[in-house]
Amino acid sequence: MSSAAAPLVSVILPVYNAASGLGAALSSLWAQRPAPGAPLPPFEVLAVDDGSTDGTSALCDALAAEDVRIRVFHKQNGGSSSARNLGIQEATGEYLGFVDSDDYVEPDMYERLLQAIETTHLPIAQTGRDEIDPEGKKLPNICEPVTERQEIPAKEFLRELLMHRGDCSFCTKLVRRDLFEEEGFPVGVLNEDFHLLVKLLTRRSGSGAAIPGIVCVPGQSYHVFYRPDSNTRKQTGFSRVYADNVDNADMVQKLVTDTWPEDEELAEIAFRFGIFQRLDYLLHIPTEQMTKDNVFYRNVVKYMRKTWRRAMKNPYLTKKNKCYHTIFTIAPRGIRVLHKKVKHIE
Repeated sequence: MSSAAAPLVSVILPVYNAASGLGAALSSLWAQRPAPGAPLPPFEVLAVDDGSTDGTSALCDALAAEDVRIRVFHKQNGGSSSARNLGIQEATGEYLGFVDSDDYVEPDMYERLLQAIETTHLPIAQTGRDEIDPEGKKLPNICEPVTERQEIPAKEFLRELLMHRGDCSFCTKLVRRDLFEEEGFPVGVLNEDFHLLVKLLTRRSGSGAAIPGIVCVPGQSYHVFYRPDSNTRKQTGFSRVYADNVDNADMVQKLVTDTWPEDEELAEIAFRFGIFQRLDYLLHIPTEQMTKDNVFYRNVVKYMRKTWRRAMKNPYLTKKNKCYHTIFTIAPRGIRVLHKKVKHIE
């Protein structure tokens, strides 16, 4: 990384009741280096305490007193998005990274991402990620990493996201700070990374795209420590993330239509994404919530019935997708009851 006095990179670390796992994340950040054995690069870590109640606040303050590279901000609990947005507001680096308090990164992650940005002049660089379970075993890949550096145009990157092959996480990315000037992470929305990334990918600036593309570097430099009881991952019952995903799909369809009105192929891919998210919702909603009083549920079923013919012609929906679409159009509650019995899903 550059030897400039001011940090080039600001890493934003939202923390909430994370005293037990914070050490690994910070240790991996302090180990960042441009090459084996080289001095630590000039960067800062902004730990944003989101109203912790377990001693995390005091721990962050103690760490900041020992190392000038960490700055701590305390706020009332408002969720990860509000914590990240505060970090963005207070950051001094030209490029921003994000790390969750449960996770850790490879020692050369930010150096490689920064080098990719400086070489390609693209505003976002991305690495791969893996997930590690509590026993230290690697879980199946969520997204397959690239095997060589790739410069992916914004529209193509969006296409991969909508086909469920891309990575929307901001934790695997280094992002030029000015991209957050118009909009930050949406507060009160689950799957906030997807929401913001889609808006950035479709944003227009002057005569062209605000983001020409994203450069992806090979390897899996970001490690997600998967804990079922994690604050950032724990869900009980039917999560509203399924409804938020449907709303995100509607947002995508509108943005695609507004940004590329002539691209019929991408429009069908966006439509396919909307059907897929609604199927996911219908396959998880508890049967007791499938009532006439549930307006959101009724609207999902109405949409599925209204778009059935189009879905049957869509080349990106699988036969299985179309089969589920058909039977949910006919008898949504009955199919959900049967699916719950077969899959043992509540």
